[in-house]
Amino acid sequence: MKKGGSNLIHEDTIKLLRECSAGVRMGLSALDGVLEKKPSPEISPVLQRARRSHEVLGDEIDDALRRFGDEEKNPHPVAAFSSRMKTELRLAAGSDDAAVADLLTDGGNMGVKSLNRYLNRYQAADADSRAIARRLSDLEEAMVRDLRAFL
Repeated sequence: MKKGGSNLIHEDTIKLLRECSAGVRMGLSALDGVLEKKPSPEISPVLQRARRSHEVLGDEIDDALRRFGDEEKNPHPVAAFSSRMKTELRLAAGSDDAAVADLLTDGGNMGVKSLNRYLNRYQAADADSRAIARRLSDLEEAMVRDLRAFL
């Protein structure tokens, strides 16, 4: 970590928080897309709880970015569009609980994988931002765990 010391910590912290910001927004977008389809009363509370958790952590991430003089990051437009189309296509055939759970489980698992990649890439990030990234990963894992009952 010689190269720039505190400057590298600052840069990695912002980069990690930006990726967390984009990831939480991608999760919110997927949850919103599914909730628009009026899911069953059985799965709806699980989705609403996951959405609230994502929103609260997203606000915390945005606050952390502002403290570093940065702002929230939206997902890359191509990734966001691709995710939205995937949601639409997979739920067009039917938005039963199993289809919803399958879609969000895939997204949650992808989120966990990406977050771990970013934690490895931005190793110089400060402890607080690394903890936020781990909390987001835990949130995704909890959502996936809650959705297993519907697969």
